[in-house]
Amino acid sequence: MRGFKTFLLRGNVVDLAVGFVIGVAFGAVVTALVKDLVTPLIAAIFGKPDFGALTFTINNSKFLYGDFINAVVAFVLVAAVIYYLVVVPYTALVSRSRKEPPADPTTKKCTECLSEIPIAATRCAFCTQPQPA
Repeated sequence: MRGFKTFLLRGNVVDLAVGFVIGVAFGAVVTALVKDLVTPLIAAIFGKPDFGALTFTINNSKFLYGDFINAVVAFVLVAAVIYYLVVVPYTALVSRSRKEPPADPTTKKCTECLSEIPIAATRCAFCTQPQPA
């Protein structure tokens, strides 16, 4: 029983459980957004939001290909909403918060003529003055 308790109280199990619960809740929000806002918008533009009635029959077997089309459209819409409303803003936020350190300089200014010379140069190529180390 002690090993089971240790397993349950490890941080990654709790983190996974919290992430799963938040993911389910977020999935419900995205599904509602697609169902209540995006699908009616498509219906307003194209005229037919539901393909569920589309079927064909072969040897008394009914094929509900309209339901399959609905599922594909719903998947594409959910994926698009998640991408454009979550992934793109999150990526922009993370890239803005990650500031890269400035690159090491590869040149320096000559002390006499102020020309750009390589950082390892001991003499200026333009005025031939010796450079400090």
